[in-house]
Amino acid sequence: MSEFLSEIEACVPALRRYARALTRNADTADDLVQDCLERAIARRGLFRPQGPVRAWLFTILLNLYRNGLRAGRRRGQVVALDDVPSEPVTPAPQPGHMALAETARAIDALPLDQKEALLLIVLEGVSYAEAAGILGVPQGTLMSRLSRARAALRSAAGVPGEPYLRTVK
Repeated sequence: MSEFLSEIEACVPALRRYARALTRNADTADDLVQDCLERAIARRGLFRPQGPVRAWLFTILLNLYRNGLRAGRRRGQVVALDDVPSEPVTPAPQPGHMALAETARAIDALPLDQKEALLLIVLEGVSYAEAAGILGVPQGTLMSRLSRARAALRSAAGVPGEPYLRTVK
């Protein structure tokens, strides 16, 4: 039992990083991770040590995130009064900050399946096989989603993509 909890504890930083990248809100991400950990501990009897605890936890977190998105669409979005600016906001003049904000917006604009794949591979450094298992898709599907996500980000940044087929002269 304590080994199981130690493995879970070791995964918390990665779960928090992934949740923050998905939600783009620290409080929401922390709530998501807490819900994930509560569910994992409460249902530890369902874990079959056929694979790593990390993949199981990421799967739980991802399912909770998706469920929250579905519920949020039914409820609508709540905006706190403190979050509404009283005066017009001007973007920061720093180019690096602006580029980072543009990249974050481009990632947010990706379809959910591409965003999930991209963040698992790029942010968390999960292997293709493990990411495919977490997302519940074949590895080829994962690689396709990842390719489309990267192409969309290149396009959003105005960087020409590499052609898939090159003509040999």
